[in-house]
Amino acid sequence: MNGGQVIAKVLKKHNVEFIFTLIGGHISPILVGCKKEKIRVIDVRHEVNAVFAADAVSRLTGVPGIAAVTAGPGVTNTITAVKNAQMAQSPLILIGGSTATILKNRGSLQDIDQLELIKPHVKWHATIKKVKNLPKAFSNAFRISQEGVPGPVFIEIPVDILYDETLVRDWYVDATPKGSSFKAKIIRWYLRQHLKKQFSKLDDIQFDEPQHIKIASHSPSQLKKAIENINLAQKPLLIIGSQTMLHPQKARELAKAINKLNIPVFLTGMARGLLGVNHKLQLRHKRTQALTQCDLVVLCGLPNDFRLNYGMQIKKHTYHIAINRSKRDLKLNKRPNLGILADSCNFLIDLSSLLMKKHHNWENWLTVLKERNQQRDDEIKEQAKVKMKLVNPLELYFKINENLDKKSILVVDGGDFVATGAYILQPKTAFSWLDPGVFGTLGVGAGFALGAKLARPNDEVYIFYGDGSAGYSLMEYDTFVRHDIPIIAIIGNDACWTQIYRDQISILKDDVACMLNFTNYQDVAIALGAQGKIIKKKDNINKIIKQAKAIARKGKPVVINVHISQTNFRKGSISI
Repeated sequence: MNGGQVIAKVLKKHNVEFIFTLIGGHISPILVGCKKEKIRVIDVRHEVNAVFAADAVSRLTGVPGIAAVTAGPGVTNTITAVKNAQMAQSPLILIGGSTATILKNRGSLQDIDQLELIKPHVKWHATIKKVKNLPKAFSNAFRISQEGVPGPVFIEIPVDILYDETLVRDWYVDATPKGSSFKAKIIRWYLRQHLKKQFSKLDDIQFDEPQHIKIASHSPSQLKKAIENINLAQKPLLIIGSQTMLHPQKARELAKAINKLNIPVFLTGMARGLLGVNHKLQLRHKRTQALTQCDLVVLCGLPNDFRLNYGMQIKKHTYHIAINRSKRDLKLNKRPNLGILADSCNFLIDLSSLLMKKHHNWENWLTVLKERNQQRDDEIKEQAKVKMKLVNPLELYFKINENLDKKSILVVDGGDFVATGAYILQPKTAFSWLDPGVFGTLGVGAGFALGAKLARPNDEVYIFYGDGSAGYSLMEYDTFVRHDIPIIAIIGNDACWTQIYRDQISILKDDVACMLNFTNYQDVAIALGAQGKIIKKKDNINKIIKQAKAIARKGKPVVINVHISQTNFRKGSISI
């Protein structure tokens, strides 16, 4: 059994169903081993998308996603996705190939100090130098990636650890100096000892059960103090962030808990869709205004970063409760009155079972918030009616909403077009919204969609691309075609990097580097073996979307290229 087969068996033991990769000789035995273990091998066209796909799988299933890439440039190509996963707190395992142990730092092909490059962006990293150490290392990787604040881990595996011992010995013999000189004898002796250590005790390899994942828990006294202050509140507010969604298997229980709490709620990031559409407690607009007026706020699984204006949206008179797995995030920019280092999902579930013992009358406060929310909805609907030369993007999104199935996963990848959609699109179920997270990375679209469709094969999966962001990963439509993965991409094409353009032209009076072309992206899809559609008039929106859905149901991926007009809907939205 070679090292690649050992790794495959460990992954199978940890319920891994997919491994994402771009092929390289350094890692081939892992992929062959995974195929033998019935782990589906999905090869992409750029390594970064392998990690994005692994990220999506981890978010939707709770099992860390796995990506394997070759040495050197294979690893460096993943850095953006790894950093995105770190900042989004997504548990995943990146396997990086490496030069042979004996050739490290000797000028071997693609040999660089990968650990120094990647260690600032991962929770844990390791280089494995003996085959017998592989199971323990991977078992540790699964545990570490999920414990505490989840995140990516990196395991570097030299190529001579992965192939069969007999083949590796042949490689070493071929590289061994011949002759009877003292130097040649010493080198041969050293290589024999090196190989002996590398392949020692292969018969003793154990495949243990997955390790227990430790999660920080709240105390009864913290629950009691939270309840006391919530009971005193007249205008409470609940804000739920992505970290609260780390337990996919508890989604229904979490939704029931929020319903029991009866506190007006804003859902952010991965939490979008948790309560379905139009839940009585759910608010989507005017969050800043609500925060300035509430007298108690419960922040669940998100910090006071730029999204909450670095804590300045929470006023001095507001009692501030924060629950977070991260000590740093718990107190970032603003110290809470009650800070709880714990899992916010479990906290809310336990809180709801206790808080229900007292009846609360927050209806007047909720009415004010709902009326304000409705007013903003009405304003957006009026803006969607404005006639434009090309398609009004707001109207486009309203029509997309009408066509979404209940089981639809929305992957968002872009700037102005996607941020506009965030005001209108309504995910219908839990775990049906995938955005990059706090890093704001462009290019997540194809990778996220790939992982999502594999994790939830019966759901429709959409990518909402800006025409700028589409350039990062549209080539992955080749991957979708080869692996029979029917994704629907909708590209908002205004031939411009509009999120930057709008402020740049206003402030600096120059459009340098902002302009694109009305490229025929639908033809790119067709060239890659998928289907392509184009929309230039609003009258065609419903018809084309229905056609795309029918194509996807038949197993074909499709791209819809929508020519949209620019709007001032998000004027002044630049973030610093």
